[in-house]
Amino acid sequence: MAKEKNLDLVQITEKVNPPVCKITDHGKYLYHQKKKERHAKTTSSELKGIRLKFGISPHDMETRARSALKFLKKGDKVKIELPLRGRQKALGRFAEEKIVQFMEMIEKEIPVKKEKDLKREGRGYTMVITKK
Repeated sequence: MAKEKNLDLVQITEKVNPPVCKITDHGKYLYHQKKKERHAKTTSSELKGIRLKFGISPHDMETRARSALKFLKKGDKVKIELPLRGRQKALGRFAEEKIVQFMEMIEKEIPVKKEKDLKREGRGYTMVITKK
């Protein structure tokens, strides 16, 4: 039947007995499979947020680092935020050091890549990281 229609007989799945086959163009079938794979890759990673405080304790920072590691291991991107309020805006250097300490905690466990570098925005500092 496939030769009569100038098409190919493509085996869709071999896990069942008898195997499932379909009469279609093989090139078209491969194109759709690759398209599904690309779509699955792009939608799998989400942007998760971790918010640090200006006066965060070391133990709370470790807890947030563990949750960031969990997100990174799943393949998600992590946005690290440190909002500054009032007089804290004058102590930007201290806030940068807090984020550097946080990054060191994460990099002890797994290597990370900075997707967006540490940047001072209107309300504080932000940074986006992913797993290498």
